[in-house]
Amino acid sequence: MKFNIQKTKLSFSAIALILIVALLCAGCVETEGTEENVLRVVFNEGPDTGGSLDPANGWTGWYVHQAGIYETLFYYDADMNLMPKLASGYKQLNDTEWEIQLRENISFHDGTKMDADAVLFSLNRVLDPSNSRSSEYSFIKDVRKTGDYTIVIETNGTCTPLISSLVDPIMSIVSPDAENLDTEPVGTGPFKFVSFEPSTSLELEKNPDYWGGEVKVDRVLIQYNKDSTARTMMIKSGDVDIARDPLQSEYSSLRNNPDINVTSKETLRTYFLYVNGGKAPFNDTRVRQALSYAINRQEIVDTALEGVSGIPATGIFTNTMPWNANDQIKSYEYNPEKALELFEAAGITKGEDGKLYYNGKPFTVEIQTYTKRAALQPSAEVIASELEDIGITSKVTILESAALKENALAGTYDLSLSAWNTAPIGDPDYFLSTHCLSTGSYASGWLRYSNPQVDEWILEARNEPDKEKRAELYDKIQGQIQEDAPVLPVFYANEIYALSSNVEGFVMYPNEYTIITKDIGFA
Repeated sequence: MKFNIQKTKLSFSAIALILIVALLCAGCVETEGTEENVLRVVFNEGPDTGGSLDPANGWTGWYVHQAGIYETLFYYDADMNLMPKLASGYKQLNDTEWEIQLRENISFHDGTKMDADAVLFSLNRVLDPSNSRSSEYSFIKDVRKTGDYTIVIETNGTCTPLISSLVDPIMSIVSPDAENLDTEPVGTGPFKFVSFEPSTSLELEKNPDYWGGEVKVDRVLIQYNKDSTARTMMIKSGDVDIARDPLQSEYSSLRNNPDINVTSKETLRTYFLYVNGGKAPFNDTRVRQALSYAINRQEIVDTALEGVSGIPATGIFTNTMPWNANDQIKSYEYNPEKALELFEAAGITKGEDGKLYYNGKPFTVEIQTYTKRAALQPSAEVIASELEDIGITSKVTILESAALKENALAGTYDLSLSAWNTAPIGDPDYFLSTHCLSTGSYASGWLRYSNPQVDEWILEARNEPDKEKRAELYDKIQGQIQEDAPVLPVFYANEIYALSSNVEGFVMYPNEYTIITKDIGFA
Protein backbone atom coordinates (compact mmCIF):
# COMPACT_ATOMS: atom_id res chain seq x y z
CA MET A 1 0.00 0.00 0.00
CA LYS A 2 1.43 3.38 -1.00
CA PHE A 3 0.53 6.84 0.20
CA ASN A 4 1.01 9.79 -2.11
CA ILE A 5 0.44 13.07 -0.30
CA GLN A 6 0.26 15.98 -2.72
CA LYS A 7 -0.11 18.97 -0.41
CA THR A 8 1.88 21.45 1.63
CA LYS A 9 1.50 21.53 5.42
CA LEU A 10 2.35 24.41 7.69
CA SER A 11 4.47 23.53 10.68
CA PHE A 12 2.81 23.73 14.06
CA SER A 13 4.99 26.72 14.96
CA ALA A 14 3.86 28.52 11.82
CA ILE A 15 0.24 27.73 12.57
CA ALA A 16 0.67 29.01 16.10
CA LEU A 17 2.22 32.25 14.86
CA ILE A 18 -0.63 32.80 12.41
CA LEU A 19 -3.18 32.20 15.14
CA ILE A 20 -1.50 34.62 17.53
CA VAL A 21 -1.49 37.34 14.91
CA ALA A 22 -4.92 36.65 13.43
CA LEU A 23 -7.09 35.88 16.42
CA LEU A 24 -8.45 37.96 19.22
CA CYS A 25 -8.01 36.33 22.59
CA ALA A 26 -11.13 35.63 24.71
CA GLY A 27 -14.79 35.96 23.82
CA CYS A 28 -14.91 39.64 24.78
CA VAL A 29 -12.50 42.39 23.75
CA GLU A 30 -12.14 46.04 24.65
CA THR A 31 -12.53 48.35 21.64
CA GLU A 32 -12.11 52.08 22.39
CA GLY A 33 -13.58 51.62 25.85
CA THR A 34 -16.50 49.46 24.69
CA GLU A 35 -16.66 45.76 25.41
CA GLU A 36 -17.62 43.64 22.41
CA ASN A 37 -18.82 40.05 22.32
CA VAL A 38 -16.71 38.39 19.65
CA LEU A 39 -17.42 34.83 18.53
CA ARG A 40 -14.34 33.08 17.09
CA VAL A 41 -14.98 30.07 14.89
CA VAL A 42 -12.86 27.70 12.81
CA PHE A 43 -14.43 25.75 9.96
CA ASN A 44 -12.90 22.99 7.87
CA GLU A 45 -13.75 24.66 4.57
CA GLY A 46 -14.95 27.92 3.08
CA PRO A 47 -15.71 29.59 -0.25
CA ASP A 48 -13.45 28.16 -2.95
CA THR A 49 -14.72 29.90 -6.08
CA GLY A 50 -11.77 32.17 -6.74
CA GLY A 51 -12.57 34.56 -3.91
CA SER A 52 -16.21 35.13 -4.88
CA LEU A 53 -18.84 35.44 -2.14
CA ASP A 54 -21.80 35.45 -4.50
CA PRO A 55 -24.28 32.80 -3.26
CA ALA A 56 -25.33 32.11 -6.86
CA ASN A 57 -21.77 31.15 -7.76
CA GLY A 58 -21.41 27.36 -7.56
CA TRP A 59 -21.54 26.17 -3.94
CA THR A 60 -20.56 29.50 -2.37
CA GLY A 61 -24.09 29.91 -1.06
CA TRP A 62 -23.48 27.18 1.51
CA TYR A 63 -20.72 29.15 3.22
CA VAL A 64 -22.27 32.62 3.23
CA HIS A 65 -25.57 31.14 4.40
CA GLN A 66 -23.80 29.19 7.18
CA ALA A 67 -22.19 32.47 8.22
CA GLY A 68 -25.58 34.13 8.73
CA ILE A 69 -25.29 36.68 5.91
CA TYR A 70 -28.03 35.36 3.65
CA GLU A 71 -31.45 33.77 4.00
CA THR A 72 -33.76 31.85 1.68
CA LEU A 73 -37.52 31.83 1.25
CA PHE A 74 -37.81 28.58 3.21
CA TYR A 75 -35.53 26.59 5.50
CA TYR A 76 -35.38 23.38 7.55
CA ASP A 77 -35.30 23.60 11.32
CA ALA A 78 -33.13 21.41 13.55
CA ASP A 79 -35.68 18.59 13.26
CA MET A 80 -35.82 18.86 9.45
CA ASN A 81 -39.28 20.40 9.37
CA LEU A 82 -39.82 22.64 6.32
CA MET A 83 -40.48 26.18 7.57
CA PRO A 84 -41.02 29.62 6.00
CA LYS A 85 -38.18 32.12 6.35
CA LEU A 86 -38.37 35.18 4.10
CA ALA A 87 -41.61 33.74 2.79
CA SER A 88 -44.63 33.84 5.08
CA GLY A 89 -46.37 30.94 3.34
CA TYR A 90 -47.30 29.33 0.05
CA LYS A 91 -50.12 27.53 -1.74
CA GLN A 92 -50.28 25.40 -4.84
CA LEU A 93 -52.63 27.01 -7.36
CA ASN A 94 -52.69 24.06 -9.76
CA ASP A 95 -50.44 21.25 -11.00
CA THR A 96 -47.78 23.65 -12.27
CA GLU A 97 -48.17 26.93 -10.38
CA TRP A 98 -47.15 27.81 -6.83
CA GLU A 99 -47.96 31.10 -5.13
CA ILE A 100 -45.50 32.28 -2.48
CA GLN A 101 -46.34 35.04 -0.01
CA LEU A 102 -43.40 37.13 1.26
CA ARG A 103 -42.82 38.69 4.66
CA GLU A 104 -43.15 42.46 4.76
CA ASN A 105 -41.04 45.07 6.55
CA ILE A 106 -37.71 43.34 5.95
CA SER A 107 -34.69 45.25 4.66
CA PHE A 108 -31.33 44.14 3.29
CA HIS A 109 -28.12 45.18 5.02
CA ASP A 110 -27.84 48.16 2.63
CA GLY A 111 -31.36 49.39 3.50
CA THR A 112 -32.98 48.13 0.29
CA LYS A 113 -36.49 46.74 0.76
CA MET A 114 -36.94 42.96 0.51
CA ASP A 115 -39.96 42.54 -1.76
CA ALA A 116 -41.18 40.63 -4.81
CA ASP A 117 -38.83 42.53 -7.14
CA ALA A 118 -35.81 41.55 -5.02
CA VAL A 119 -36.93 37.92 -4.96
CA LEU A 120 -37.41 37.80 -8.72
CA PHE A 121 -33.98 39.36 -9.21
CA SER A 122 -32.41 36.74 -6.93
CA LEU A 123 -34.11 33.68 -8.41
CA ASN A 124 -33.60 34.71 -12.02
CA ARG A 125 -29.85 34.95 -11.45
CA VAL A 126 -29.86 31.21 -10.78
CA LEU A 127 -32.23 30.37 -13.62
CA ASP A 128 -30.09 32.23 -16.16
CA PRO A 129 -28.50 29.65 -18.51
CA SER A 130 -25.10 31.21 -17.85
CA ASN A 131 -25.26 30.03 -14.24
CA SER A 132 -23.24 26.83 -13.81
CA ARG A 133 -26.01 25.22 -11.75
CA SER A 134 -29.02 26.46 -13.73
CA SER A 135 -29.70 22.95 -15.09
CA GLU A 136 -30.61 21.85 -11.56
CA TYR A 137 -33.59 24.19 -11.80
CA SER A 138 -34.61 23.38 -15.37
CA PHE A 139 -38.01 22.31 -14.02
CA ILE A 140 -38.87 26.00 -13.43
CA LYS A 141 -40.59 27.53 -16.43
CA ASP A 142 -41.27 31.04 -15.16
CA VAL A 143 -41.17 33.25 -12.08
CA ARG A 144 -43.44 36.29 -11.98
CA LYS A 145 -44.63 38.95 -9.58
CA THR A 146 -48.36 39.13 -8.77
CA GLY A 147 -48.12 41.72 -6.01
CA ASP A 148 -45.56 43.70 -4.06
CA TYR A 149 -45.15 40.73 -1.72
CA THR A 150 -46.43 37.84 -3.82
CA ILE A 151 -44.75 35.79 -6.54
CA VAL A 152 -45.83 32.79 -8.62
CA ILE A 153 -43.45 30.08 -9.77
CA GLU A 154 -44.56 28.02 -12.76
CA THR A 155 -42.97 24.63 -13.43
CA ASN A 156 -42.64 22.47 -16.52
CA GLY A 157 -45.15 19.86 -15.45
CA THR A 158 -45.84 18.79 -11.90
CA CYS A 159 -42.75 19.21 -9.73
CA THR A 160 -43.28 18.03 -6.19
CA PRO A 161 -39.86 19.16 -4.80
CA LEU A 162 -40.38 22.77 -5.92
CA ILE A 163 -40.76 24.40 -2.50
CA SER A 164 -38.02 22.35 -0.89
CA SER A 165 -35.67 23.21 -3.77
CA LEU A 166 -35.88 26.85 -2.69
CA VAL A 167 -34.10 25.94 0.56
CA ASP A 168 -30.79 25.53 -1.29
CA PRO A 169 -28.54 28.53 -0.46
CA ILE A 170 -27.96 29.12 -4.15
CA MET A 171 -31.48 30.55 -3.97
CA SER A 172 -30.46 33.06 -1.29
CA ILE A 173 -32.27 36.38 -1.60
CA VAL A 174 -29.79 39.16 -2.38
CA SER A 175 -30.08 42.92 -2.55
CA PRO A 176 -30.72 44.03 -6.15
CA ASP A 177 -28.91 47.28 -5.34
CA ALA A 178 -25.66 45.65 -4.20
CA GLU A 179 -22.69 46.99 -6.15
CA ASN A 180 -20.68 43.76 -6.38
CA LEU A 181 -21.98 40.56 -4.78
CA ASP A 182 -18.68 38.81 -5.48
CA THR A 183 -16.77 41.07 -3.11
CA GLU A 184 -19.41 42.51 -0.78
CA PRO A 185 -22.39 40.25 -0.01
CA VAL A 186 -25.61 41.99 0.99
CA GLY A 187 -28.38 39.85 2.47
CA THR A 188 -31.06 39.96 5.16
CA GLY A 189 -29.40 37.72 7.77
CA PRO A 190 -28.40 38.41 11.36
CA PHE A 191 -24.80 39.24 10.36
CA LYS A 192 -23.35 41.78 7.95
CA PHE A 193 -20.20 41.39 5.89
CA VAL A 194 -17.02 43.18 7.02
CA SER A 195 -14.07 41.53 5.27
CA PHE A 196 -12.87 38.35 3.61
CA GLU A 197 -9.50 36.74 2.94
CA PRO A 198 -9.95 33.86 0.44
CA SER A 199 -9.25 30.44 1.98
CA THR A 200 -8.34 32.15 5.25
CA SER A 201 -11.00 34.16 7.08
CA LEU A 202 -14.36 35.92 7.04
CA GLU A 203 -15.27 38.74 9.43
CA LEU A 204 -18.86 39.71 10.23
CA GLU A 205 -20.68 42.22 12.43
CA LYS A 206 -24.15 42.03 13.92
CA ASN A 207 -27.11 43.34 11.97
CA PRO A 208 -28.69 45.73 14.50
CA ASP A 209 -31.90 45.89 12.46
CA TYR A 210 -32.33 42.15 12.00
CA TRP A 211 -35.99 41.36 11.40
CA GLY A 212 -35.74 38.07 13.30
CA GLY A 213 -34.89 39.60 16.68
CA GLU A 214 -31.88 40.36 18.85
CA VAL A 215 -28.45 39.16 17.71
CA LYS A 216 -26.42 38.09 20.75
CA VAL A 217 -22.83 38.69 19.60
CA ASP A 218 -21.33 41.85 18.14
CA ARG A 219 -18.83 40.28 15.79
CA VAL A 220 -17.96 36.89 14.33
CA LEU A 221 -14.46 35.94 13.19
CA ILE A 222 -14.49 32.81 11.03
CA GLN A 223 -11.27 31.06 10.07
CA TYR A 224 -10.96 28.34 7.45
CA ASN A 225 -8.41 25.61 8.12
CA LYS A 226 -8.31 22.26 6.32
CA ASP A 227 -6.00 20.73 8.92
CA SER A 228 -8.06 18.85 11.51
CA THR A 229 -5.07 18.73 13.86
CA ALA A 230 -4.78 22.51 13.76
CA ARG A 231 -8.52 22.94 14.35
CA THR A 232 -8.29 20.68 17.39
CA MET A 233 -5.31 22.60 18.76
CA MET A 234 -7.19 25.86 18.37
CA ILE A 235 -10.16 24.82 20.51
CA LYS A 236 -7.94 23.16 23.13
CA SER A 237 -5.79 26.28 23.45
CA GLY A 238 -8.79 28.59 23.69
CA ASP A 239 -7.95 30.43 20.47
CA VAL A 240 -11.45 29.79 19.12
CA ASP A 241 -14.87 29.35 20.69
CA ILE A 242 -16.23 26.83 18.16
CA ALA A 243 -14.33 24.25 16.11
CA ARG A 244 -15.99 22.14 13.47
CA ASP A 245 -14.88 18.58 12.73
CA PRO A 246 -12.02 18.08 15.21
CA LEU A 247 -9.82 14.99 15.14
CA GLN A 248 -11.67 11.78 15.99
CA SER A 249 -8.63 10.62 17.94
CA GLU A 250 -9.04 13.62 20.26
CA TYR A 251 -12.74 13.03 20.91
CA SER A 252 -12.29 11.52 24.40
CA SER A 253 -9.74 14.14 25.38
CA LEU A 254 -12.07 16.94 24.32
CA ARG A 255 -15.03 15.44 26.17
CA ASN A 256 -12.95 15.18 29.34
CA ASN A 257 -11.81 18.79 29.15
CA PRO A 258 -13.90 20.90 31.60
CA ASP A 259 -13.44 23.99 29.43
CA ILE A 260 -14.88 22.33 26.31
CA ASN A 261 -18.29 20.96 25.39
CA VAL A 262 -18.49 18.42 22.58
CA THR A 263 -21.71 18.04 20.64
CA SER A 264 -22.41 15.34 18.07
CA LYS A 265 -25.43 14.62 15.91
CA GLU A 266 -26.35 12.32 13.05
CA THR A 267 -26.57 14.21 9.80
CA LEU A 268 -27.70 13.62 6.24
CA ARG A 269 -24.09 13.19 5.07
CA THR A 270 -22.81 9.94 3.59
CA TYR A 271 -19.17 9.17 2.85
CA PHE A 272 -18.93 7.47 -0.54
CA LEU A 273 -16.36 5.82 -2.71
CA TYR A 274 -17.02 7.32 -6.13
CA VAL A 275 -16.16 4.79 -8.85
CA ASN A 276 -14.99 5.76 -12.33
CA GLY A 277 -17.52 3.78 -14.34
CA GLY A 278 -15.97 4.99 -17.59
CA LYS A 279 -12.71 3.16 -17.00
CA ALA A 280 -12.04 -0.58 -17.25
CA PRO A 281 -12.41 -2.71 -15.24
CA PHE A 282 -14.56 -0.40 -13.08
CA ASN A 283 -17.14 -0.21 -15.86
CA ASP A 284 -18.05 -3.81 -14.96
CA THR A 285 -20.84 -3.96 -12.37
CA ARG A 286 -19.30 -7.13 -10.90
CA VAL A 287 -16.07 -5.27 -10.14
CA ARG A 288 -17.92 -2.46 -8.38
CA GLN A 289 -19.92 -4.97 -6.36
CA ALA A 290 -16.75 -6.89 -5.50
CA LEU A 291 -15.11 -3.71 -4.22
CA SER A 292 -18.13 -3.08 -2.02
CA TYR A 293 -17.95 -6.60 -0.55
CA ALA A 294 -14.22 -6.13 0.07
CA ILE A 295 -14.78 -3.12 2.34
CA ASN A 296 -15.15 -3.77 6.05
CA ARG A 297 -17.28 -0.78 7.02
CA GLN A 298 -17.37 -1.61 10.71
CA GLU A 299 -13.57 -1.70 10.82
CA ILE A 300 -13.45 1.73 9.20
CA VAL A 301 -15.82 3.14 11.83
CA ASP A 302 -13.96 1.49 14.69
CA THR A 303 -10.49 2.37 13.45
CA ALA A 304 -10.53 5.51 11.32
CA LEU A 305 -13.46 7.13 13.13
CA GLU A 306 -12.50 5.96 16.63
CA GLY A 307 -16.06 4.59 16.87
CA VAL A 308 -17.52 8.06 17.43
CA SER A 309 -18.10 9.98 14.21
CA GLY A 310 -20.05 7.59 12.02
CA ILE A 311 -21.88 4.30 11.54
CA PRO A 312 -21.54 1.74 8.73
CA ALA A 313 -23.62 2.60 5.68
CA THR A 314 -26.10 0.41 3.87
CA GLY A 315 -27.55 2.51 1.04
CA ILE A 316 -26.99 6.02 -0.24
CA PHE A 317 -29.32 7.72 2.26
CA THR A 318 -28.62 7.92 5.98
CA ASN A 319 -30.97 6.40 8.52
CA THR A 320 -32.04 9.92 9.53
CA MET A 321 -33.39 10.53 6.03
CA PRO A 322 -37.14 9.66 6.02
CA TRP A 323 -36.99 8.47 2.40
CA ASN A 324 -34.29 5.85 2.98
CA ALA A 325 -34.96 2.23 1.98
CA ASN A 326 -32.16 0.72 4.06
CA ASP A 327 -34.43 -1.93 5.58
CA GLN A 328 -35.36 -3.22 2.12
CA ILE A 329 -32.30 -3.06 -0.08
CA LYS A 330 -29.40 -5.47 -0.49
CA SER A 331 -26.61 -4.88 2.03
CA TYR A 332 -22.96 -5.31 1.08
CA GLU A 333 -21.76 -6.97 4.26
CA TYR A 334 -18.02 -7.56 4.49
CA ASN A 335 -17.46 -10.75 2.46
CA PRO A 336 -13.98 -11.14 0.92
CA GLU A 337 -14.85 -14.60 -0.46
CA LYS A 338 -17.81 -13.15 -2.39
CA ALA A 339 -15.59 -10.31 -3.57
CA LEU A 340 -13.02 -12.74 -4.97
CA GLU A 341 -15.76 -14.73 -6.75
CA LEU A 342 -17.03 -11.59 -8.46
CA PHE A 343 -13.53 -10.44 -9.36
CA GLU A 344 -12.78 -13.81 -10.94
CA ALA A 345 -16.02 -13.69 -12.94
CA ALA A 346 -14.91 -10.29 -14.24
CA GLY A 347 -11.49 -11.58 -15.28
CA ILE A 348 -9.51 -10.43 -12.25
CA THR A 349 -7.78 -13.52 -10.91
CA LYS A 350 -5.42 -14.36 -8.07
CA GLY A 351 -1.83 -15.27 -8.91
CA GLU A 352 0.50 -17.64 -7.10
CA ASP A 353 1.86 -14.69 -5.10
CA GLY A 354 -1.61 -14.02 -3.65
CA LYS A 355 -2.00 -10.83 -5.67
CA LEU A 356 -4.93 -10.12 -7.99
CA TYR A 357 -4.12 -9.68 -11.67
CA TYR A 358 -6.01 -7.99 -14.50
CA ASN A 359 -4.90 -8.38 -18.12
CA GLY A 360 -1.66 -9.97 -16.92
CA LYS A 361 -0.72 -7.08 -14.65
CA PRO A 362 -1.24 -6.52 -10.92
CA PHE A 363 -4.71 -5.12 -10.31
CA THR A 364 -3.92 -1.68 -8.92
CA VAL A 365 -6.35 0.77 -7.36
CA GLU A 366 -5.70 4.39 -6.46
CA ILE A 367 -7.98 6.05 -3.91
CA GLN A 368 -7.99 9.82 -4.24
CA THR A 369 -9.34 12.03 -1.46
CA TYR A 370 -8.91 15.47 0.09
CA THR A 371 -8.16 16.90 3.52
CA LYS A 372 -11.03 19.20 4.45
CA ARG A 373 -12.79 16.57 6.57
CA ALA A 374 -10.97 14.84 9.38
CA ALA A 375 -12.38 11.39 8.55
CA LEU A 376 -11.33 11.23 4.91
CA GLN A 377 -7.61 10.42 4.98
CA PRO A 378 -7.70 7.80 7.79
CA SER A 379 -10.74 6.16 6.18
CA ALA A 380 -9.04 6.02 2.80
CA GLU A 381 -6.00 4.43 4.41
CA VAL A 382 -8.10 1.74 6.12
CA ILE A 383 -9.93 0.99 2.86
CA ALA A 384 -6.62 0.71 0.99
CA SER A 385 -5.36 -1.72 3.64
CA GLU A 386 -8.52 -3.82 3.31
CA LEU A 387 -8.12 -3.98 -0.47
CA GLU A 388 -4.49 -5.02 -0.02
CA ASP A 389 -5.70 -7.87 2.22
CA ILE A 390 -7.51 -9.52 -0.70
CA GLY A 391 -4.68 -8.96 -3.17
CA ILE A 392 -5.34 -5.53 -4.69
CA THR A 393 -2.30 -3.28 -4.98
CA SER A 394 -3.55 -0.03 -3.46
CA LYS A 395 -2.40 3.52 -2.84
CA VAL A 396 -3.93 6.66 -1.35
CA THR A 397 -3.40 10.08 -2.93
CA ILE A 398 -4.29 13.26 -1.06
CA LEU A 399 -5.22 16.17 -3.29
CA GLU A 400 -6.69 19.62 -3.05
CA SER A 401 -10.41 19.56 -3.83
CA ALA A 402 -9.95 21.41 -7.13
CA ALA A 403 -7.37 18.89 -8.36
CA LEU A 404 -9.53 15.96 -7.32
CA LYS A 405 -12.49 17.40 -9.21
CA GLU A 406 -10.31 18.01 -12.27
CA ASN A 407 -9.20 14.38 -12.28
CA ALA A 408 -12.75 13.14 -11.84
CA LEU A 409 -14.10 15.17 -14.73
CA ALA A 410 -11.17 14.11 -16.90
CA GLY A 411 -11.85 10.46 -16.02
CA THR A 412 -8.30 9.93 -14.77
CA TYR A 413 -9.15 8.39 -11.41
CA ASP A 414 -10.11 4.95 -10.08
CA LEU A 415 -11.85 5.60 -6.76
CA SER A 416 -12.50 8.86 -4.93
CA LEU A 417 -13.49 9.00 -1.27
CA SER A 418 -15.83 11.95 -0.81
CA ALA A 419 -18.45 13.20 1.63
CA TRP A 420 -21.85 14.31 0.39
CA ASN A 421 -24.90 15.73 2.15
CA THR A 422 -27.49 13.65 0.33
CA ALA A 423 -30.65 15.58 1.25
CA PRO A 424 -29.96 19.17 2.33
CA ILE A 425 -33.27 20.27 0.78
CA GLY A 426 -35.03 17.39 2.53
CA ASP A 427 -36.01 15.68 -0.70
CA PRO A 428 -34.39 12.62 -2.34
CA ASP A 429 -34.52 14.23 -5.78
CA TYR A 430 -31.56 16.45 -4.84
CA PHE A 431 -28.97 13.67 -4.71
CA LEU A 432 -30.58 11.32 -7.22
CA SER A 433 -30.87 13.95 -9.95
CA THR A 434 -27.18 14.83 -9.71
CA HIS A 435 -25.68 11.37 -9.11
CA CYS A 436 -28.04 8.83 -10.66
CA LEU A 437 -29.94 10.58 -13.45
CA SER A 438 -27.80 10.03 -16.55
CA THR A 439 -27.81 13.78 -17.37
CA GLY A 440 -26.88 14.73 -13.80
CA SER A 441 -23.61 16.55 -13.26
CA TYR A 442 -22.05 13.80 -11.12
CA ALA A 443 -23.62 10.88 -12.96
CA SER A 444 -22.25 12.08 -16.29
CA GLY A 445 -19.10 13.87 -15.10
CA TRP A 446 -17.76 11.73 -12.25
CA LEU A 447 -19.42 8.31 -12.29
CA ARG A 448 -20.17 7.81 -15.98
CA TYR A 449 -23.34 6.09 -14.84
CA SER A 450 -26.48 5.64 -16.91
CA ASN A 451 -29.46 3.36 -16.41
CA PRO A 452 -32.57 4.21 -18.51
CA GLN A 453 -34.86 2.53 -15.98
CA VAL A 454 -33.43 4.62 -13.15
CA ASP A 455 -33.83 7.75 -15.29
CA GLU A 456 -37.48 6.92 -15.87
CA TRP A 457 -38.16 6.33 -12.18
CA ILE A 458 -36.39 9.54 -11.07
CA LEU A 459 -38.36 11.71 -13.48
CA GLU A 460 -41.61 9.95 -12.62
CA ALA A 461 -40.99 10.45 -8.89
CA ARG A 462 -40.18 14.12 -9.40
CA ASN A 463 -43.56 14.66 -11.03
CA GLU A 464 -45.60 12.45 -8.69
CA PRO A 465 -47.69 14.46 -6.18
CA ASP A 466 -48.76 11.44 -4.12
CA LYS A 467 -46.25 10.89 -1.31
CA GLU A 468 -46.84 7.13 -1.00
CA LYS A 469 -46.37 6.59 -4.73
CA ARG A 470 -43.21 8.70 -4.63
CA ALA A 471 -41.90 6.57 -1.78
CA GLU A 472 -42.49 3.38 -3.79
CA LEU A 473 -40.56 4.81 -6.71
CA TYR A 474 -37.66 5.91 -4.51
CA ASP A 475 -37.52 2.45 -2.95
CA LYS A 476 -37.15 0.98 -6.45
CA ILE A 477 -34.50 3.53 -7.37
CA GLN A 478 -32.45 2.83 -4.25
CA GLY A 479 -32.67 -0.91 -4.85
CA GLN A 480 -31.43 -0.58 -8.42
CA ILE A 481 -28.63 1.79 -7.48
CA GLN A 482 -27.51 -0.62 -4.82
CA GLU A 483 -27.37 -3.35 -7.46
CA ASP A 484 -25.58 -1.19 -10.04
CA ALA A 485 -23.14 0.20 -7.43
CA PRO A 486 -22.09 3.41 -9.26
CA VAL A 487 -21.13 4.80 -5.84
CA LEU A 488 -20.23 2.74 -2.78
CA PRO A 489 -21.69 4.04 0.51
CA VAL A 490 -19.09 3.62 3.26
CA PHE A 491 -20.45 5.26 6.41
CA TYR A 492 -22.97 7.80 7.64
CA ALA A 493 -21.46 10.81 9.38
CA ASN A 494 -21.98 12.06 12.89
CA GLU A 495 -21.14 15.76 12.77
CA ILE A 496 -18.93 16.84 15.67
CA TYR A 497 -18.39 20.33 17.07
CA ALA A 498 -16.20 21.32 20.00
CA LEU A 499 -17.28 24.48 21.83
CA SER A 500 -15.88 26.56 24.65
CA SER A 501 -17.91 25.84 27.77
CA ASN A 502 -19.25 29.41 27.94
CA VAL A 503 -20.84 29.28 24.47
CA GLU A 504 -24.63 28.97 24.53
CA GLY A 505 -27.40 28.88 21.96
CA PHE A 506 -25.55 26.70 19.45
CA VAL A 507 -27.80 24.24 17.57
CA MET A 508 -26.80 21.64 14.99
CA TYR A 509 -28.91 21.49 11.83
CA PRO A 510 -28.75 18.12 9.98
CA ASN A 511 -28.75 19.68 6.52
CA GLU A 512 -25.69 21.83 7.45
CA TYR A 513 -27.04 24.99 5.80
CA THR A 514 -27.39 26.81 9.12
CA ILE A 515 -24.54 27.22 11.62
CA ILE A 516 -24.03 30.81 12.80
CA THR A 517 -27.33 32.18 14.10
CA LYS A 518 -28.59 35.13 16.10
CA ASP A 519 -29.02 32.89 19.15
CA ILE A 520 -25.35 31.99 19.69
CA GLY A 521 -23.83 33.93 22.57
CA PHE A 522 -21.84 33.62 25.77
CA ALA A 523 -23.07 32.62 29.21
